[in-house]
Amino acid sequence: MKKQLKRYALFALVVAVDLFLRWKYPVQGGLAVKGALDYLVEMLLFIPPIFVLVGLLDVWVPRQIVEKNVGPDSGLRGVIISILVATAAAGPLYAGFPVADALLKKGCRLANAVIFLGTWATIKIPMLMMEIKFVGLPFALLRLALTLPAIIVTGYLMEMILEVREKGRFARSINE
Repeated sequence: MKKQLKRYALFALVVAVDLFLRWKYPVQGGLAVKGALDYLVEMLLFIPPIFVLVGLLDVWVPRQIVEKNVGPDSGLRGVIISILVATAAAGPLYAGFPVADALLKKGCRLANAVIFLGTWATIKIPMLMMEIKFVGLPFALLRLALTLPAIIVTGYLMEMILEVREKGRFARSINE
């Protein structure tokens, strides 16, 4: 029971703050409540299809394929596949976390999962096209040239830091 309360503590805090704001400052509080409800509705629309996708990934994609292509020994191929798959992804970043989790459970290297999430967040093909249209090709290419190496370095740094700090705890928790 105590674990369940901890799990929903942040949600309960947001609801309490929204209700307090609504009571104390009706206009601003109303905007806060509306924003929170809009976000909740957006998540409820995106999350079910993402879980279906993750379920299909879990059933249809064998562990050996994930390990071979984005696993610990995938090297540069794993980085490239992580980047290409994420650039073609659609939806908000929070939709990428269950996909990355499913990949980790199938044997994906942590660095490649972080690269996947970083790319999902910053370099999607439709977003890149809009960026080129509004700020120009030189800006988009420069941002891409700066962003990609940063994402790749971040992936490997996360892997190194988690291995040093956790000493296997992370690896055990994703395989449970």
